[in-house]
Amino acid sequence: EMLPWPKSWLFPLARRADIARPPRDDRHVAWRDLVAGGEPIEPVPVEDPLDTVAVLQYTGGTTGVPKGAMLTHANLWAAQKQIELWLSGDPVVAVPGEERILAVLPLFHIFALTAIMLTSIGSGAEAVLHPRFDLRAAIKDIEDKKITFFPGVPTMYAAIINTPDITRHNLSSLKYCASGGAPLPVEIQQKFEAMTGCKLGEGWGMTETSAPGCSTPVIGKRKIGAAGIPVPGCTIEIVDVDDPLKVLGLTERGEICIRGPQVMKGYWHNPEATAEAFAGGRFHTGDIGYMDEDGFVFIVDRKKDMILSGGFNVYPRTIEDAIYQHPSVAEVTVIGIPDAYRGQSAKAFIKLRDGAKPFDIDELRAFLADKLGRHELPTEMEIRASLPKTPIGKLSKKELVAEEAAKRVAATSARTA
Repeated sequence: EMLPWPKSWLFPLARRADIARPPRDDRHVAWRDLVAGGEPIEPVPVEDPLDTVAVLQYTGGTTGVPKGAMLTHANLWAAQKQIELWLSGDPVVAVPGEERILAVLPLFHIFALTAIMLTSIGSGAEAVLHPRFDLRAAIKDIEDKKITFFPGVPTMYAAIINTPDITRHNLSSLKYCASGGAPLPVEIQQKFEAMTGCKLGEGWGMTETSAPGCSTPVIGKRKIGAAGIPVPGCTIEIVDVDDPLKVLGLTERGEICIRGPQVMKGYWHNPEATAEAFAGGRFHTGDIGYMDEDGFVFIVDRKKDMILSGGFNVYPRTIEDAIYQHPSVAEVTVIGIPDAYRGQSAKAFIKLRDGAKPFDIDELRAFLADKLGRHELPTEMEIRASLPKTPIGKLSKKELVAEEAAKRVAATSARTA
């Protein structure tokens, strides 16, 4: 029922020998043979785990053309061990062989690949697989199957806290929830924790880092709004946006760079992009942020999403966090649009909560007046029934940027016609 095409189209393909019967050699094992048991299957040793590519993991392409990140066997092993070490900080959070992970994220995405698939295999956890995120199905499985670990993206947690009858459901089996893939608004984090009694940690990483970069400590000190501290074996540095070789000091904002055993080998068949990304011997992420005196990393925004308004750097995430405080807002994303006076200004796209009363741009600006600077206030807004999302469910800006560009082209053509 989940297939986007008739089943009759699929069956003829399944009868083809090259699809129905995968190659049989010492590097391939058919699933039916694996589950049938019998003689143990010995893994084939990798000659050089540090250099041999295990996966070509493509970037999301949300800020450009997707690129193939060459992740080696050593990269993936390191990523799994970093997650394992991180969760082991609390002896009751990750008990080997006893945890149940809710797997609603698609396993083709790097977040799910490491946080769900590799983690469940490495720790002997049970992964409860869903073909996609369905709010009611997810809540039912958390309650009925006693899910203990739930990795998700912010929009999933927003959907849960905005469910009208959520207090009728018992979600007490949850030990730890991890948010990634996109910045976690503080309002969503605080409301989810208050509602469920479960800690919701934020993490930051990339396809190029096999996912782990930094994360909220499972126990001990944490800071609201921070993406956490570097995971074991990982070094994070902040460099000047205009001078990628200049390392900045604590609390100074710049581009986040990372070094560690989980960082990719390079981009597949793209030496120019690889050289640019590794300028100075560190991987340049394209994310803007800073590190405070305690080593906590704060993500301000994507370098490519930054808005230049009247000579000021304006970060969409700052505006989004402020708008999320409005009681009627369920989801919001902010982009930059041309402004004849300032060069650029912010435009907000908003999805309202069920039953919430709509409002206009003047009401929104009045609400934000004591939360943002004048140069940060949106000059335009749209309320929509839904906002574009990526395959893993995080809010996507590129479709909205393309829409706005198309509107400007159409308006220009109409004036000159």
